Amino acid sequence: MSHGFGAALKVDDGKPRLPGSLHLNRRLSQWLHFRADGVVEVKPGKVELGQGILTTLAQIAADELDVALERIRIISVVTPDSPDEAVTSGSLSVQDSGSAIRHASADARRIFLSVAAQRSGVAFEAITITDGDFIGPQGKIGTYWQFAEAGLLEVEASPEARAKPVAARRMVGISALRRDLPGKLHGAPAYVHDLSLPGMLHARVIRPSARGAELEALTDGPLPGDARLVRDGNFLAVLASNEWDAEAAAGRIAARAQWREADTLPEQTHLSAWLRDAAARGERKVTEERDAEIPAAAHRLKRSFHRPYLAHASIGPSCAVARFEGDVAEVYSHTQGPYNLRADIAKTLRCPPDKVVVRHMEGAGCYGHNGADDVALEAVLIARAAEGKPVRLLWSRADELGWAPFSPAMLVDIEVEAAADGSLLAWHAEVISNGHSGRPGRSPVPTLLAASQLAEPFPVQPSINPPLAAGGGAERNAIPGYRVPKLHVATTKLLEMPIRTSALRGLGATLNVWAVESIMDEMAALVGEDPLMYRLRHLDDARGRAVLEKVASMAGWQGHQPREGFGFGIAYARYKNTGAYAAVIAEVEARERIFCRRIWIAGDCGEVVNPDGTGNQLEGGAIHGTSIALVEEVRFDRRRVTSDSWESFPILRFSEVPKVDVALINRPEAPFLGAGEASLAPSIAAIAGGIHAALGVRPRQLPFSPENIARAG
Repeated sequence: MSHGFGAALKVDDGKPRLPGSLHLNRRLSQWLHFRADGVVEVKPGKVELGQGILTTLAQIAADELDVALERIRIISVVTPDSPDEAVTSGSLSVQDSGSAIRHASADARRIFLSVAAQRSGVAFEAITITDGDFIGPQGKIGTYWQFAEAGLLEVEASPEARAKPVAARRMVGISALRRDLPGKLHGAPAYVHDLSLPGMLHARVIRPSARGAELEALTDGPLPGDARLVRDGNFLAVLASNEWDAEAAAGRIAARAQWREADTLPEQTHLSAWLRDAAARGERKVTEERDAEIPAAAHRLKRSFHRPYLAHASIGPSCAVARFEGDVAEVYSHTQGPYNLRADIAKTLRCPPDKVVVRHMEGAGCYGHNGADDVALEAVLIARAAEGKPVRLLWSRADELGWAPFSPAMLVDIEVEAAADGSLLAWHAEVISNGHSGRPGRSPVPTLLAASQLAEPFPVQPSINPPLAAGGGAERNAIPGYRVPKLHVATTKLLEMPIRTSALRGLGATLNVWAVESIMDEMAALVGEDPLMYRLRHLDDARGRAVLEKVASMAGWQGHQPREGFGFGIAYARYKNTGAYAAVIAEVEARERIFCRRIWIAGDCGEVVNPDGTGNQLEGGAIHGTSIALVEEVRFDRRRVTSDSWESFPILRFSEVPKVDVALINRPEAPFLGAGEASLAPSIAAIAGGIHAALGVRPRQLPFSPENIARAG
């Protein structure tokens, strides 16, 4: 698919609409295979990133096919055999892949039962299924496995297929045990990092001394073991039979390399000013506008909010294994988008996509576009010099924190007008940011790190914002979900990109939800109204009201008694304004710095397949949001990123993790809505509200460090 956004963008191709990713991958055999030994292979195009999605998808298939969950085997993505579901991101896995698998399974069930009915003479309606056995009035008349090799699924899915009614579902709504956890908990090989192939060599990459630096000279000298240099322009790597020789050799070459540097990065202390200056040369577009006649305003607020660059900070550094078989490159990768990665590797190698095979293996988890795609290309480039042997490339912590794409720094200016009673009249928002997607597969040229460092380099393109129909990027959740008659929201995408940016959990919602909710808090205070009641007064969406009322009940909002040094904050958002609903209350403690002690979350993700997994996603998002709110910030000087260690880029410690309570409002009749990102931004906003309740200060800049809070005061 050309756009690389999968089912997030509806394609007007004249074909009958099929659910989710099934529309663009219509052949049933792409999704399902029944084996004669009683196993059902389910082949999603989404990948496991630690979110437990493959267990959820297995539940959906087992339920619709009427087979035991143990019979379902999920097949990891391999190009070109698996469906192309673009990228596992945006909280879309259950929504797009789950709905596709449900429909494909329902259609497969219909096809197999039709064949069984024809062969047995038993009426279709009289046949039931028990763990894959077809049961007629007189007993068993066949099985899925009996027809496994009949080619029944070599057809396009029918739009007429109908999934089971809610009352007939048995496996959905149950907290099935995560099938990937036992092996991980017992130390079994599970990750691409664990992969060991015969004759495998080890590699390390030597980074430039500064952003945009050019290699001027490289002094010759001995290297340990059989280590040897691999160079293509400014791309330097070492290859060795022994991993430790590769590590030592990289250090020696780094010490011998001479680079020509220049100041390419803005002054960090003037980052807000740089964003405003760059915006004058950016690309502005109106995101949403509606006009109305409004009375004269009694209250006006004009506020600005800022966030720094954010790193993905994956606990496990990125890794890939690559090899060439003839002219075909094969790479094992923990990419989020196997087909998109394949496209950019092919562009870099200047070969057809069918000369690249991407095999997904799990990594250590990610919450956006980290270094997984970059390390895959680098492994392929190095493997060209390995005479057909597999090459394992592991990034260092400094690589991960210093060279993976960052979530862009952002500014948002908001002006609001309200009537004397606080009723919102007008809302004007201006969002300033680099694009939030530098993912592979979405640009005519490759966007991966090494592609710009080769002897024949590819130009670095400014990152893009996904279309608003796919949730948007910088503008995500900039349109308030509250009733306001006059609205103007505009986004300026910066065309200057001194630091490479791409997607991180929540994209622009991280800043926009906090900005919107801070305005709601401040306007409520202006008119002396409870922040919860002020939100409810402006919220028409019944499901949004329900999560707010639920979280208030959970945390005892109405009866809460303030205490010295502590504060309660409340926030709400519907992710992307089209996804899952989350309302959050946070309790913070103000000591030498801010600590978040408790978080309550009420979530509405539509139909819940695995309650434990859904709850985990909401809880994880809140903890991630707490870390972003309190401690995370990329630091840099004029030439290089300096926060390239855990000491200089801290994340929330286990001892600082708040106690989290989650309640789900299950709506089995409603469509799936993903949970992975819904709670992150409201958690940041709720913590900001708690800070004001504790200290009387409204933060305007992330993170909510003592220095930034002091500036706000």
